[in-house]
Amino acid sequence: MGKVDYEADLLEFIERFAREKRIQAGYFQALGAVKQAVIGFYNQETRAYDNIEFTEDLEIANCLGTFSVKDGETAIHAHITLADAEGRAFGGHLMYGTIVFAGEFWVEEFDGEPLERGIDKDTGLTLWVK
Repeated sequence: MGKVDYEADLLEFIERFAREKRIQAGYFQALGAVKQAVIGFYNQETRAYDNIEFTEDLEIANCLGTFSVKDGETAIHAHITLADAEGRAFGGHLMYGTIVFAGEFWVEEFDGEPLERGIDKDTGLTLWVK
């Protein structure tokens, strides 16, 4: 657990933390606020992420994700829920470009074999293979 660096890209920060700690199976949660954000929505028809960009201050109402391994490297899969000054919530896949104002996170690492990711032929998503 710890504090997320001011003006860090949230996804890059969590990835770097996981690689430094060599986490290959587990999950994390985070809270705080962002200066700007990018969330993704997986378009099932095109099998690609459509990004939604926010250039305003937002609260991180919830952020959670998993640690696993893809092609021998630590992989992060995370979703985030953001709230604006009027209490409206927006959510989706955490993307690069989500810049932290303040944040705290905690991690639970799983014992045992790494969780492996691969392309799922039915959805086109990178999912756990086991």
